[in-house]
Amino acid sequence: MVKCADRTLYTGITANLLRRVQEHNLGKLAAKYLIGRRPVKLVYSKKFRNRSTASRAENRMKQLSRPEKLRIIKGH
Repeated sequence: MVKCADRTLYTGITANLLRRVQEHNLGKLAAKYLIGRRPVKLVYSKKFRNRSTASRAENRMKQLSRPEKLRIIKGH
């Protein structure tokens, strides 16, 4: 999960976390949501065994409210 310059939170999955954050910040292959919201800062990550499990966790995370996400970040 990254925190954007406008203080919104963005959740996604990747096999290479550092590369993906860099892509978001440089605009190269950045998610459409992040255009105009850079720079982003990594605030939470969790490693999963496979993409399928990560995708299910991503979907659950996206259903959470902002306060719930902030509690997860704070507890990290």
